[in-house]
Amino acid sequence: MSGETITLYEAIGADETVRALARRFYELMDTLPEAARCRAIHPADLSRSEDKLYDYLTGYLGGPPVYVEKYGHPRLRARHFAAPIGVAERDEWLLCFRRAMDETIENPKLREIIWAPVERLAHHMQNREEEA
Repeated sequence: MSGETITLYEAIGADETVRALARRFYELMDTLPEAARCRAIHPADLSRSEDKLYDYLTGYLGGPPVYVEKYGHPRLRARHFAAPIGVAERDEWLLCFRRAMDETIENPKLREIIWAPVERLAHHMQNREEEA
């Protein structure tokens, strides 16, 4: 063994898995009744959102930095600030992401490694509190 480390991107299956993850994520968001509030803050056509998620996850997981090359620094919170993201939207987004990961990434240890920072990111993206 050479001691060479591989990225999460490579470990989960590289491009094929990241594409499947992004596709499944938006399929779930588009069809799960329990994701309706999250779906409502997205455009009618999810194809551009899917492409951007694919680009972002590719670089985030250690693959080529395609998102940065196309759009510059992610600045995710700033880019999403116009969308009202409360607890429900955040939790629905996480539900879809978790299910998509469970369905597309075989190794449970790799899913857990990815999940913790994704969950923190989702909480960071929340930009409003629930109304009383």
